Amino acid sequence: MKSSFAFLLLMSGVVTNIEPTPEALLYPYGLDQGDRKNPKLDDGTSKRLPLSVPFTFYGNEYRTLYVNNNGVISFDTQVKQYTPDPFPLADGRPFVTPYWGDVDNVLGGEIFYRQTTDPALLKLITQNINQYFPSIPFTAKWAFVATWDHVAYYGSTSNKGNTFQATLTTNTNTSFIILNYKDIQWTTGVASGGDPKTGLGGTPAHAGFNSGDETNYYNIPGSRTEAVINITKTSNVNVPGRWVFQVDDKVIGETTEKPPADKRCWL
Repeated sequence: MKSSFAFLLLMSGVVTNIEPTPEALLYPYGLDQGDRKNPKLDDGTSKRLPLSVPFTFYGNEYRTLYVNNNGVISFDTQVKQYTPDPFPLADGRPFVTPYWGDVDNVLGGEIFYRQTTDPALLKLITQNINQYFPSIPFTAKWAFVATWDHVAYYGSTSNKGNTFQATLTTNTNTSFIILNYKDIQWTTGVASGGDPKTGLGGTPAHAGFNSGDETNYYNIPGSRTEAVINITKTSNVNVPGRWVFQVDDKVIGETTEKPPADKRCWL
């Protein structure tokens, strides 16, 4: 297989609510939560996963998905590509990517996933969505949680690892994605031009989502630049390291309802 650094936090007020802490930012995951693990395989993917509840993504209802090792949850087709492209994608692949980069879980880390109707988790997700989007009635009925736990980059000669998570949730009509970033230590695998010792340089990782229609998509600020390593410090819901979007309707770029101006912090 296989811009100079700048970070600017823009916001209209001081961020005073920094909960949850990095340790609590991720929803529970792991084998003790009933998760399954992806195989230890460079550019690997899960098998095709049937969903117990359909997930509506920009007007299309999906009943299956794949968890791809390189930081992508895709609908309809696997994604083994390791160097990210900016959105919108010309080839029409619909997917959500918390951190699209050249992960190599053979060198380190695990990739967990599960779909769930656990009442405790759905209650927590519902509380989060209601806090961030108070004018949108929502009670979570189902969730899919995928977690990349301290995953290494291709060609790594270091012990660096990234830990991040993507959650898809729906009440069967309204759909949200929640992207959580606990610890980001690298941006780029060697095959994408990265340095084997640092995991930096080259074409850095990308974060966001692509509907597949070349119109509805979102690139989280800093994607495919060196600034993406600071994604743990940015947010659109006033929780550093968390980005949340409503994705069932055909809207461009951002959430269908922006959080209040004093609850946004951006690159």
